[in-house]
Amino acid sequence: MYSESQISQNVRYGEIVKSDFRPPWWAKNRHVQTIFPRFIQKRAKLDYRKEKLVLPDGDFVNLIWAGDVKKSSGIIALFHGLEGSIRSHYINDMAANFVRQGYAVVLMHFRGCGGEHNATPRAYHSGETQDAWYFLNWLEHKFPETRKAAMGFSLGANMLLKLLSEQPKQQIVKAAMAVSTPFNLALCAISINQGFSRVYQAYLLKSMVSNLLIKMRNMDYSKLIKVSESQIKQFRDFRDFDQHITAPLHGFEDADDYYQKCSSQHFIKGIATPTLVIHAKDDPFMHSSIVPDAVLLSPSVCLEVSEKGGHVGFMQGTPWRPKIWMQQRANTFFKPFIAYNSEHLSTVELK
Repeated sequence: MYSESQISQNVRYGEIVKSDFRPPWWAKNRHVQTIFPRFIQKRAKLDYRKEKLVLPDGDFVNLIWAGDVKKSSGIIALFHGLEGSIRSHYINDMAANFVRQGYAVVLMHFRGCGGEHNATPRAYHSGETQDAWYFLNWLEHKFPETRKAAMGFSLGANMLLKLLSEQPKQQIVKAAMAVSTPFNLALCAISINQGFSRVYQAYLLKSMVSNLLIKMRNMDYSKLIKVSESQIKQFRDFRDFDQHITAPLHGFEDADDYYQKCSSQHFIKGIATPTLVIHAKDDPFMHSSIVPDAVLLSPSVCLEVSEKGGHVGFMQGTPWRPKIWMQQRANTFFKPFIAYNSEHLSTVELK
């Protein structure tokens, strides 16, 4: 007889362990791991439908559904990264993978993401958990008999870990997985502003600034932020954006206050939900020193670290037939938690 927190295979909770991910010869470079899936690899076929979820303050988030909940063995909720959407390679392909496994999938776009601007000046950030918590409770109310898990990527991973710590007694999410987590936001802001990583920053910052300027032409931000459109166009890094936009819009004193209060390294100790975190030391969005010490992990969290893998990359296979290792890792991890009903869970044994 085993408790629910023990039935996931090959997971050593409360420990930092060496991942079994090994990159192929052609994808040992961290930028290849990061860029190839995004711009070169063919996307998996995914049929999906959209739904708008109205939030308590009158704003909304757009949901993406894939798979048939009634015929599924469980629902997996996905949370994307900075400026991500259903079009993001890691979301599309992971969702398609889960549907093939017999699960239903629902992606919660953060406010303003997914091609439609939200209705209020506020947006989203690495520590904004209220919308996700409302969404998960809505999901539980709508499908109370269906078992659920959650998976976050990058910013969405940081948010998910923080949420689970804030809700240690929650029973909605039976297991969670976080990929390429920016555990220390201040250190990440420094790391991505160096070397070739600035290319990623410039790409994302351009999108962030563009979306903000569009919203500013339709909403009054004069009492919320103290910078003009021309000044916003001069932003050169994430810290500029977080100092002048993220912090004042969401109630933080400044960028440092935001980074301190929202970095998931401060929260993983309080997580009670079985959680697997996978991370690559060569992630170009952050420095290798970002990996938290084992003493910061809760007994319900396993941190698997690989030397290679890039940012939400983890590719194997060949250039013409690449495979995403984290898909198989997710399948193995989640199956014991959501592929069985509650009666099975009380008697399942580890092999």
